[in-house]
Amino acid sequence: MSDETRPVAGGARTAAVIPAAGRGVRLGPGAPKALRALNGTPMLIHAVRAMAASRSVSLVVVVAPPDGAAEVKMLLADHALPGGPPSGSWGRTDFLVVPGGETRQQSVKLGLDALPAGIDIVLVHDAARPLVPVDTVDAVIEAVRDGAPAVVPALPLTDTVKEVTPTADGSPEPVVATPPRARLRAVQTPQGFEYATLVRAHETVTDDVTDCAGMVEKLGLQVVLVPGHEEAFKVTRPLDLVLAEAVLARRRANDGF
Repeated sequence: MSDETRPVAGGARTAAVIPAAGRGVRLGPGAPKALRALNGTPMLIHAVRAMAASRSVSLVVVVAPPDGAAEVKMLLADHALPGGPPSGSWGRTDFLVVPGGETRQQSVKLGLDALPAGIDIVLVHDAARPLVPVDTVDAVIEAVRDGAPAVVPALPLTDTVKEVTPTADGSPEPVVATPPRARLRAVQTPQGFEYATLVRAHETVTDDVTDCAGMVEKLGLQVVLVPGHEEAFKVTRPLDLVLAEAVLARRRANDGF
């Protein structure tokens, strides 16, 4: 990272934290999920580039596997823009790598702890969502600038959802309810936050939650949604890798991505 975090448009300084310490067991054995290749490039690199594509993001903090920080730092340096600044930055966006924790929540907190003074907005982005468009990133940032303490990109559900009583033995699960689909959304990342709000959430909420927005909800603060994008899907299973490769092939064909 450079000695000074670069100022960004609009007067608010924005950093992105990418927790990438998980193993991704649903993709099978091998490298951690974030380091799996997508079109010959690790998914993590695609995710960092997605954040750096926003002119508002001046710093990306990658939270690496506890024993893999050096490897991830070398990976980022190797994929820096050709002819760009020295290791530690991609063009106008600096990057920093820190070791992660045992859980996603711990890893995000370690990423927050590594942020320099003066950051106003924090994005938290899944490394397994490598193809989120820059327009979605910018929409989240703009909503936080407009005063929302927490912002989540989301899509309406296309499938009917059933609430069930889970069974441990694999037997058929009884349906408890059918929530009205019109009121449900599938959330994505990056999720955006006022810096102070997210820090307070991580200092005070100890419950196990699946995303940072859920922690802010537990503070009693309003979380708002902005439109997500179909290409911001999470790469979790082998079939998702096939779909991601197809998206990249279409981008290359359409605009030379």
